[in-house]
Amino acid sequence: MALFTLRSLRKDFGIKEILKDASFSLDEGDKVGLIGTNGSGKSTLLKMIAGLEHSDGGELWINSSAKIIYLPQQPDLNEENTVLEQVFADSGEQMSLVKEYEEISDKLTHGHGDMDRLLEDLSRVSDRMDQTGAWDLETNAKIVLTKLGIDDLEAKVGSLSGGYRKRIAIASALLSSPDVLLMDEPTNHLDAMSVEWLQSYLNRYRGALLLITHDRYFLDRVTNRIIEIDRGDLYSYSGNYSYYLEKKAEAEESSQSTQRKHAGLLRRELEWLKKGPKARSTKQKARIDRAHALQATEFKQANAKVDITTAGRRIGKKVVELDLVSKSYGDRTLIKDFSYNFTPDDRIGIIGSNGAGKSTLMNMVTGRLQPDAGSVEIGTTIHFGYFDQHSDDLAEHGNQRVIDYLKDVAELVKTADGSIITASQMLERFLFPGNTQYAPISKLSGGEKRRLFLLKVLMAAPNVLILDEPTNDLDVQTLAVLEEYLEEFNGCVIVVSHDRYFLDRTVEMVFSFEPEGEVRLYPGNYSVYLEYKKDEAEAEKESSDVKEKSVKSSQKANDTSAVISEAAKPIAETKKLSQLSYKEKREYEELEAQIPKLETEKSQVEKKLYHNPPSGHSEIQKLSDRLAEITAAIEKSTERWLELAERV
Repeated sequence: MALFTLRSLRKDFGIKEILKDASFSLDEGDKVGLIGTNGSGKSTLLKMIAGLEHSDGGELWINSSAKIIYLPQQPDLNEENTVLEQVFADSGEQMSLVKEYEEISDKLTHGHGDMDRLLEDLSRVSDRMDQTGAWDLETNAKIVLTKLGIDDLEAKVGSLSGGYRKRIAIASALLSSPDVLLMDEPTNHLDAMSVEWLQSYLNRYRGALLLITHDRYFLDRVTNRIIEIDRGDLYSYSGNYSYYLEKKAEAEESSQSTQRKHAGLLRRELEWLKKGPKARSTKQKARIDRAHALQATEFKQANAKVDITTAGRRIGKKVVELDLVSKSYGDRTLIKDFSYNFTPDDRIGIIGSNGAGKSTLMNMVTGRLQPDAGSVEIGTTIHFGYFDQHSDDLAEHGNQRVIDYLKDVAELVKTADGSIITASQMLERFLFPGNTQYAPISKLSGGEKRRLFLLKVLMAAPNVLILDEPTNDLDVQTLAVLEEYLEEFNGCVIVVSHDRYFLDRTVEMVFSFEPEGEVRLYPGNYSVYLEYKKDEAEAEKESSDVKEKSVKSSQKANDTSAVISEAAKPIAETKKLSQLSYKEKREYEELEAQIPKLETEKSQVEKKLYHNPPSGHSEIQKLSDRLAEITAAIEKSTERWLELAERV
């Protein structure tokens, strides 16, 4: 059954036609990803379906029985509500029943009112709560909020950051049990663990889903259909994002083949026309008409891609050296005794929960912020390009024209191949056509503003590029081009991100923010980091199991020793060991001495790797390999020791 249907929907903002003839339906169980370049109209389309934006033509039919919840990028919440009150705001009858139940219970407790009548009301409300599942409402809310990283349920919404407000809005949307969820960039401001949980939740979600997201792993694992907005037209692909990429490539190749055949046929017909044929026969007249029709045929050109070809800058051997830096705010330690020497070819990803200190570290690296302790030394050749998370620079220039904003950096731009182009030509390469270049920045979409800010950062030719949450608001097409650019970038790249796909494509080492201000280093990309964490968790569990067995064995030995007299102890020990062969006795004794040595070496290697790592990538790799060898040896030795100990 269709939940809503668009027929020939149109939208025009004057400087740009967003939708020309948009038609599609969303059915029960559909999970649709909406993609397209920044400014193509994705958010506008969601707002139109939600009833927050009018259309300029066409039809939008919505099933009157369908409950639709819209989650915008910047949710508008009641700042006076507590977290729980805000989460329950869209819960409708369930929340009303919970409140009514609490009010009746309070009156019964204090003996206010007609007791018989109150008991009847309580029974009625209880039955209705059973029918609607309202009993589970608060429990489910607490579970969802905890999974999204929110613990203080009584905090006022007005006291929370934008990231936490987004999480509250997500929780509220999920708990309202809608038939249709419209979600605009739901993974923005979520850490990796929260994204994983949301992904899992939406996989089980029974309602229909229409979402905009830059997270390509998320698109792949949640959606069963992709709709692309391309210059006002909608194109539908049945399948996830990987399927879309495959079919899109096939369609573009087919289109190019058709255009080549058309061009060849048109060339032959034009040559024939040049000979001046007379339209004396019906056949000749038809051929002339066909030649004119071929001339009039228009093909939609392949979608333009961002062209990042800015010039580079020489970088020296000394980049940035951090020596035992620490930073605290009040009684909260964000970074404690962290040391690292950045190298010119570093590709580093920085991960951690919101508020852990990632941006604080970047501000210390660039010299914007001084550490409480330790030192930061920046090389003399270093020029930072800082693509910060909030693009505060743009907010200050909202009334400035796009072209003037870029000319503040340079009117002429040197590209990677050494050629010189104008600021206007550079804007065209970043998909800002002529009419958009003379519009005020405030008229751009959120994604277009971020793309403009990225261009300004790159035009300054940095040799240390810091990208703080670069995937927020950038479309997947731009991200793909940016990933290719970073592969060839001549300098150090530092990425702060929760986007798993982007980190996998761009980084070779991960800095992980741990509790108590510890920053740990993991060689490899994000997927390799996850493997490390998985191995650590398994090793910790095995170690816990070994300790538990050891405690039980010790308790059993103590019980036995309580029965055996002091004089009989040597005899008892001799009998136990006599169950092992001479070789096994020696092996047992050697293992007892060997395991503590291995544990000591493991601790030393971990200290070097995570707390005071060498600057060279090869040295870090050697330490990582040695750590893996020691961990395997400990597991094997412990397993053998337990086997022998049981026989003892």
